[in-house]
Amino acid sequence: MNGFELDIFTERETLFVEVILPLSLAKNYTYRVPFELNSQIEIGKRVVVQFGKHKIYTALINSITTVPPTIYEAKYILDVIDSAPSVTETQLKFWKWMMDYYMCNEGDVMAAALPASLKLASETILILRENFDDSVELTEREAIIISALQKQQKLTVNDVSKLLGQKTIYPIINHLLDKELILVAEEVIQKYKPLLKSFIILNEFYNEEENLKQLFAILDRAPKQLDALLAYLKLNKLGLPISKEQLLEESNCGAAALKALTDKDIFTVLKRPVSRLAAHDDDFSVNFLLNDGQQSALIQINTAFEDKDVVLLHGVTASGKTQVYIKLIEEIINTSDGQVLFLLPEIALTTQIVERIKKYFGNSIGVYHSKFNNSERVEIWNKVKHGAFKVVLGARSAVFLPFQNLKLIVIDEEHEPSYKQYDPAPRYQARDSAIYLAHLHKAKVILGSATPSLESYHNALIGKYGLVELKERFGGVQLPNQQVVSIAEETKRKTMVSYFSSVLIKDIDLALSKKEQIVLFQNRRGYATILICATCGYTPKCVNCDVSLTYHKSSGKLHCHYCGFQQSSVNICPACGSVHVEQKGFGTERIEEELRLLYPEITIARLDMDTTRTKNGLQQILTDFQDKKTDILIGTQMVAKGLDFDNLSLIGVINADTLLGYPDFRAYERSYQLLAQVAGRAGRRADQGNVCIQTYDADNRIIKQVVDNDYLGMYNDEIAEREKFLYPPFSRMIFIAVKHKDATVLENAAFFLAKILKAKFGQRVLGPEQPLVSRVRNLYIKQIIIKADKHTAINKVKSVLRETLTEFNAMKEYKGVLIQIDVDPY
Repeated sequence: MNGFELDIFTERETLFVEVILPLSLAKNYTYRVPFELNSQIEIGKRVVVQFGKHKIYTALINSITTVPPTIYEAKYILDVIDSAPSVTETQLKFWKWMMDYYMCNEGDVMAAALPASLKLASETILILRENFDDSVELTEREAIIISALQKQQKLTVNDVSKLLGQKTIYPIINHLLDKELILVAEEVIQKYKPLLKSFIILNEFYNEEENLKQLFAILDRAPKQLDALLAYLKLNKLGLPISKEQLLEESNCGAAALKALTDKDIFTVLKRPVSRLAAHDDDFSVNFLLNDGQQSALIQINTAFEDKDVVLLHGVTASGKTQVYIKLIEEIINTSDGQVLFLLPEIALTTQIVERIKKYFGNSIGVYHSKFNNSERVEIWNKVKHGAFKVVLGARSAVFLPFQNLKLIVIDEEHEPSYKQYDPAPRYQARDSAIYLAHLHKAKVILGSATPSLESYHNALIGKYGLVELKERFGGVQLPNQQVVSIAEETKRKTMVSYFSSVLIKDIDLALSKKEQIVLFQNRRGYATILICATCGYTPKCVNCDVSLTYHKSSGKLHCHYCGFQQSSVNICPACGSVHVEQKGFGTERIEEELRLLYPEITIARLDMDTTRTKNGLQQILTDFQDKKTDILIGTQMVAKGLDFDNLSLIGVINADTLLGYPDFRAYERSYQLLAQVAGRAGRRADQGNVCIQTYDADNRIIKQVVDNDYLGMYNDEIAEREKFLYPPFSRMIFIAVKHKDATVLENAAFFLAKILKAKFGQRVLGPEQPLVSRVRNLYIKQIIIKADKHTAINKVKSVLRETLTEFNAMKEYKGVLIQIDVDPY
């Protein structure tokens, strides 16, 4: 029943509302509506409810009825917060689908979807904004809250309720949030700061030809200033913003001459935010023309959209897919006044893409990701809801925004594992969820990748999706020259220098001599992967998890990469007392140290989880590399994610075997994707780049397919294996993680649950088995897998599984057992 049907009720009629609470509850609760609030009730509005004895929450109205609950007496809602719905009915349908498909609770979806400011609870902490506007007009109650915050620094929602002596305080808090006077505690995180760059603008007075002539005469006696003016006029003909650096480089006038012109009000210096990554904004002009390949791809996409809702754009690295996306977005906005969602796998990529797309769509573009604080996210939420943003760029959580007229979803790098949310629930895949979201809005989807996921490519080949290919790099640039070096052979010949083969050393020397930049890829962080006693074999392990600790030289400690536990490093074996404790394996820290010994004069930086923990760590490292302040960048898979540098000519893969040996049915597919994407960073502008892949397994078919750029060969090999052993896309998988702090209780629970499931699903159930890491954060883990072939009614499987788990959870002997479900765990 929607809000527009309320006129059939009288003001004295008793209404009940089913609400979604931001809690992981198996069922939604029903509350009674006081008569005086009848006229304000509408689906999607936020209401204040009491849940439990003392807790107060913001809940969302999911449905309205006149039928009371039969098994409990409904409590009254305390207040209605919104004057208009915060969540659309389409969003509620999307949440319901996500709950059913990913087997979570609706409250889990609400908690993930809504910014914190929209889901206030009684414990939520409120603080006063710094430099808030004290001229804003306040009501008496608002003034009391502000006065209290000035004295106490922070208040909980419960504190405010006691302070005002009333329960209905949420609308008042909401008004203070709207007036930008207070923040909720989650917003204390320092927000992302853009990189500001100085741009030069000529005073409008000199746009008149006569005034400009007079200026030339005045500056005749100041040749350096005249040079700066001439350089400005020359650059201005290009119709692009003129940066301070550009002007200084073009004119050689010097900073003093530029300052003199600014002091005389001839020039104005304007600071504006720019991308930290994209150095090619100037090349990427607004009025670009697509090349023949791109134009053909655009026509094919539009043709495919006539009878397909989803189209896969398979384009080699640096083929200019972004320009094709922009033309598609332009068509949508110009012809239908619709909205576009542009999904990216990493926050790091948004800055680069935003700067390019902003040139076309100006302020009608919004960005949505976790680096932004809550007030910014609420602002974007409201602008999307009111149609102010035509294009939204974001990471996976952007699928939850309240789109009104969504016409197109672009999913860039659609193969990326980062689109999958692993913890907490909902454990959703943003790519698949976006396709369903598009279905709800009757919108089109474009999937883009140089190395598509096997599922997407399979769907394209069987005709479920359209398929369009871009086989050449933009501007005719050649794909990088790739060579494979056998570490075993080089070790035998004694030509290895530390972890670097003679071939890689030669390539590094050549690149450095040409003043070109280098990226070295090693998919392990830390210094030594493991410490081991050479005498007794003892290895330090995490006290909370069943994993060996990794040695980090920067901290001098042993770290657990699962729970964050740290302990001092071991020099003497605690088991046998031996001093022969050896370091085995190596990560990015060790590579960095060895490289500094080989090239002491060279600037080297490291890009991994450890160096990017600080607020702007990632942006600073990439900015320095873009500005050529760094010669060599060593990194984990972060360096493979779509970054674009013009002076990067060499990629070195230190050890490809760490990827290939992973025990997972996707290991070869992921290895191909990662190696091909890393290689694709090299030589993206003019000269052909070089890639050197070091491996013990030089004859591995994946390595050969990467070198030959043979995606189709990899696909055919992998799809045959998947079909033979019934893996996706020929089956649907559901992982059930069973966890408990006691290993014996877990063993009994997991085998009991597996036995029930096998009785219902037969051979489709595998396990229980120990996963690769069998204990994390003091919880032992067993895994049960349901593998249903594509002909199985998966909805029926999920329904039976849900019922079974409900019965299992109700058993007293297994009360403390935690069950986590992961649908499509890839």
